[in-house]
Amino acid sequence: MCSGRVDLGFMLRAFANGADGVFIGGCRLNECNYITHGNFHALNLVLLFKKILAYIGIDPERLSIEFMSGGEGIRFTDVVDAFVHKVKAIGPLGKAEKIDKDELQGKLDEVARLIPYIKIVKRDKLASRLENQAEYDGLFTSEEIDRLFSEVVSYHIDPEKCQACMICLRKCPVEAITGGKRQIHVIDQDKCIKCGTCFDACPPRFGAVEAIAGGPVPPALPEDERAI
Repeated sequence: MCSGRVDLGFMLRAFANGADGVFIGGCRLNECNYITHGNFHALNLVLLFKKILAYIGIDPERLSIEFMSGGEGIRFTDVVDAFVHKVKAIGPLGKAEKIDKDELQGKLDEVARLIPYIKIVKRDKLASRLENQAEYDGLFTSEEIDRLFSEVVSYHIDPEKCQACMICLRKCPVEAITGGKRQIHVIDQDKCIKCGTCFDACPPRFGAVEAIAGGPVPPALPEDERAI
């Protein structure tokens, strides 16, 4: 019902499934029927994702968003035709960028794993409302996206501080933490979406969860050494 329902995951999944281009159509800005003005949110997501596509080596022109009213059938047809011709001129996804299928899938998988983290880190900008089209290019910069991926925050539970209270384990939204009563908790880095829930949940008197930015995470404690 609203372009505000569009998510980074939707756009990413379309490319992961082999789409050569993704087009998003929304109501005209400032003409939303809902108080949320979701079309601004969709615009910001597209601007962010275009920069991410460029970062991983995919032509950002494969993604487009346009705003029009439901009564502009002719404009809709013209815009979609123009986009289809543009994507055909670019060529098949990956092949035109000289990225083989496995490498492309790996890049998309990496971004998919970081989507929750990206939305948390960029939530303030994603909530902004750009009235002037001239502002679009400046909302997200290439340098900003470089830092976003190079300085990813990872979380680690310090085995010396963990009290096995199970609070972080219960609150983890993706069950990335293993442990139990009187057993030191460990974060599975492959499952972790870097949302920071465990960091916020850990009682301050323990302070067992560490946020590590842009550096390696200490190896997990062997299972036979986790008993408290």
